[in-house]
Amino acid sequence: MPSNEPLLSVRNLCVAYGAVEAVRGVDLEVQRGEIVALLGANGAGKSSTLNGIVGLAPATSGEVRLRSEEIRGLGTERLARRRLTLCPEGRRVFATLDVEENLRLGGYALDRKLRPQRLEQMYALFPILAERRRQPAGTLSGGQQQMLAIARALMCDPELLLLDEPSLGLAPQIVEQVFELIAELRRRGVTLLLVEQNVAMSLEIADRGYVMASGRIVAAADATTLRHSDLLAQTYLAH
Repeated sequence: MPSNEPLLSVRNLCVAYGAVEAVRGVDLEVQRGEIVALLGANGAGKSSTLNGIVGLAPATSGEVRLRSEEIRGLGTERLARRRLTLCPEGRRVFATLDVEENLRLGGYALDRKLRPQRLEQMYALFPILAERRRQPAGTLSGGQQQMLAIARALMCDPELLLLDEPSLGLAPQIVEQVFELIAELRRRGVTLLLVEQNVAMSLEIADRGYVMASGRIVAAADATTLRHSDLLAQTYLAH
């Protein structure tokens, strides 16, 4: 069960690209053991929020705390060592490297002695990657590349995984597999903050959700409430 102390706490986070403010005073929390969905129309600021949390986007103000430690500005390598990783939108696998090389790069922050065991754990969780371990990542199907991107993010054994649009561009059957995987990761003890355009499936597996519009959080509720309210419809239509 989730504890009372948030695993991740974000307060008044602002992210700007030059004069354009993409994220405006975002507050959110993720408890241990939760799946929390961050929802909203394209351009609402969801990906910028995730990137601001891990330092890949320029956060101009705010607090980001992991287990009560302020982490804003630490950099992605130090965050990986603190067991926080991001699986970015668009997969971004290293196309010319093979599957295993991609995975080994993902495990750079893990103790060297633990890397072979972690690699085998990923192959057990993703059998298709084991079959294709010597295949260049750029020749994999879209669904296989997404599995590789998630496995690569998991190589550092994160306690908190940020997932950005994991079903983007995938066939419906593969989307179902991705969501089954997300649910399985939670059963294995991974806490997840999920950005996803597939609202219905996200709220089927999430505990809670935040709704963003124009860079702000405009609604927050448990997943059941969001599924049965018109908050999301109003937000998307207004956008």
